[in-house]
Amino acid sequence: MDILKKPLITEKASALSEKAGKYTFLVSNKANKVEIKKAVEKMYGVNVEQVNTAIMASKPKNRSTKKAIVTGRKGIYKKAIVKIAQGEIIDFYNEI
Repeated sequence: MDILKKPLITEKASALSEKAGKYTFLVSNKANKVEIKKAVEKMYGVNVEQVNTAIMASKPKNRSTKKAIVTGRKGIYKKAIVKIAQGEIIDFYNEI
């Protein structure tokens, strides 16, 4: 099971990482906090102090086409906000 899907890079997540040392990840819906902590520590080589998780609700989406308006829903996903030890950083842009 792939626990970490990808880092979530938004304006709010970037501000959290700069101010509080918290990083946001999209994770598997079945992953728990202990598994997320171990996966982040193994992948990035940092010490994780705290993990908070949230399951984001499904949202309606509309799209206009030539024939009609297509309606659907955006799926649910789980995100994890990970606080790492003071003085450590995770560089998401290193691999680019």
